[in-house]
Amino acid sequence: MTDYDRIAKAIDFIARRVDSQPTLEEIAGHLHLSPFHFQRLFCRWAGVTPKRFLQVLTVQRAKALLREAMPLLAVSDALGLSSGSRLYDHFVQLEAVTPGEFRARGAGLVIRFAVHETPFGPAFVAMTPRGICHFAFVDGAGIDGEFSALRAQWPLAELREDGRDSQAVIAAMFAPPGERATRLPISLHVSGTNFQVSVWKALLNIAPATVASYTQVAEAVGRPKAARAVGQAVGANPVALLIPCHRVIRESGELGGYHWGNTRKLAIQAWEQARA
Repeated sequence: MTDYDRIAKAIDFIARRVDSQPTLEEIAGHLHLSPFHFQRLFCRWAGVTPKRFLQVLTVQRAKALLREAMPLLAVSDALGLSSGSRLYDHFVQLEAVTPGEFRARGAGLVIRFAVHETPFGPAFVAMTPRGICHFAFVDGAGIDGEFSALRAQWPLAELREDGRDSQAVIAAMFAPPGERATRLPISLHVSGTNFQVSVWKALLNIAPATVASYTQVAEAVGRPKAARAVGQAVGANPVALLIPCHRVIRESGELGGYHWGNTRKLAIQAWEQARA
């Protein structure tokens, strides 16, 4: 069992027992670890104590973040480019495929892919010469499903297993907060409808360590009554983490689902909050 698996198991245990506020001993016992060993492991992974992490995971905190969230169209102006913990998303550049590229279906294009370890489990990452086109967490089923999804999206492209360029992206994504400003921009090369791309761009305006509702995202893209369609566009996001669909929750404060599992969504939200 990897450290992420242990931490994910702990987070799932905590999330199901938020109301009873489980103690360090109870959580450690669930993992069959000593409280001392568990505390050290947790702090090394998250940078905070399990007690602090528990505070971040509460529904009350999610609701508070939702109330604090600014209109998404105003976020960029409010953040500026000086905040180390929030600079990250300003270095993600999203570019959609052109109509001609869509019709070509990847003909003449070389896409390099690899599986990399991350704090949230192994991830399947694929890149065109213009940027990341696919990023998905890989669970027990392996990479076959993600490979098939990549092939369906770019049916005529040449796929090569090569992780040299994507390893640099992984390093940039998980660099300590103080190092982010020195990184080059991360480019994304995605394929979607105009509406999907507009939603994905709106997600990039949700500041790290905050959340927004589906309705708020719908308002940001000029479709205030299209919250359900926004949810579908969020679910179709081809690039985990870099397009931060994990920052969208329901108006009630509930998570609202996540393609790669709600435990992982909780882990990512709390990890961002701890680093902020």
